[in-house]
Amino acid sequence: MGKQKKIAIIGLGYVGLPLAVEFGKSRPVIGFDSNPDRVDELLAGVDSTLEVGSEALADSVQLEVTVDSLRLQECSVFIITVPTPIDEVNRPDLSLLISASETVGGALKSGDIVIYESTVYPGCTEEICVPVLEEISALTFNKDFFCGYSPERINPGDKVNTLRTIVKITSGSNAQVADEIDRLYASIIDAGTFRATSIMVAEAAKVIENSQRDLNIAFVNELSLIFNVIGIDTIDVLEAAGTKWNFLPFRPGMVGGHCIGVDPYYLTHKAEQVGYEPQVLLAGRRINDDMARLTALSIVKKMALNGIDVSKSTVAIFGVTFKNDCPDIRNSKVFELVDEFESWGVNVILIDPWANKGAVSNIYQRELIEFSSDLNFDSVVVSVGHEVFKTMDLNDLRSTCRSARPVFADLKAIFSRETLEEKGFTVVRL
Repeated sequence: MGKQKKIAIIGLGYVGLPLAVEFGKSRPVIGFDSNPDRVDELLAGVDSTLEVGSEALADSVQLEVTVDSLRLQECSVFIITVPTPIDEVNRPDLSLLISASETVGGALKSGDIVIYESTVYPGCTEEICVPVLEEISALTFNKDFFCGYSPERINPGDKVNTLRTIVKITSGSNAQVADEIDRLYASIIDAGTFRATSIMVAEAAKVIENSQRDLNIAFVNELSLIFNVIGIDTIDVLEAAGTKWNFLPFRPGMVGGHCIGVDPYYLTHKAEQVGYEPQVLLAGRRINDDMARLTALSIVKKMALNGIDVSKSTVAIFGVTFKNDCPDIRNSKVFELVDEFESWGVNVILIDPWANKGAVSNIYQRELIEFSSDLNFDSVVVSVGHEVFKTMDLNDLRSTCRSARPVFADLKAIFSRETLEEKGFTVVRL
């Protein structure tokens, strides 16, 4: 895996771009993306995902970005980093992965290596992707070309746990290739690498990481439902329990994004393929998938108890991204919350300085507005814990509420209950 070998990164999103930039600092890299708008912004030195700054882009002196798939023929190592979502009935959608494999297959030569980083179920690389590569290239796997799997661990918006500082799992289709792939990643990962015993083991390790988080969040979500009925504050309970050294600091909430709410369905899909009916994984998913509905219901009930005519009310929702201080709106459950409110006749105002207005409009057909003291609404929902929201003037916020007893749903518990109540809000927390 000499430095003279050119690498191709297929997919320049949250995962592919940081990888391309790091490799491009020390070796020739072709960054390929099928979206010309994405390539144009990167050529202009701008990354709309905010994962890579203009300075870092400029420092990656050996990186070339392109929409021309013919340029891939210059490369000997291909790293595929395309999204792997689920469809409307929660089955794995491998269409982008298959398409990327077809694109790479058209450029594949004898001796080349193809590495997958996209989240998949155990066995997917060798059962689904490899046959596509063989068919398109007319080459034979593990004789003419080789494969590896090195799951992405990018945490969008995180400036501490970055590509270089997170241990990288690597694997290859034979021992020699596994060594070469491990050395390749070790050249850019400061935290080091962990060589898995097989591609399937590496695939399974990735898919259980987020499944574990999903189950932990489902547990505290169920606790919040129980404590709601009992009449005690879930956050108060968790803070008290958190004084024990080994209590895990998970918080209730809506589980969105491209990983945690998706990956468990990849594992359950494979389990069902081999004849096992998952119980715990799907139970956690059912709880988390229902949180938008239950959250809206809880807020609507409180509004009605406060004398607010729900069907004629306006609710301001602060935050539409799937996580704090990040522009990523993929699979954001906030829009499900909006749908639930609208099913009750509520007019919804959306405010989020981090989200891209055009993306929100194109993907969700919703309009983002800026907060102004001229606005009028009956209740407030803070659904994302952006730092900018933590410094909001609560007096200004209260003055824009036209109802006598406005509800303040602090879904991320970024304000103290006492402070909100002093301002005249009725507080709802998960």
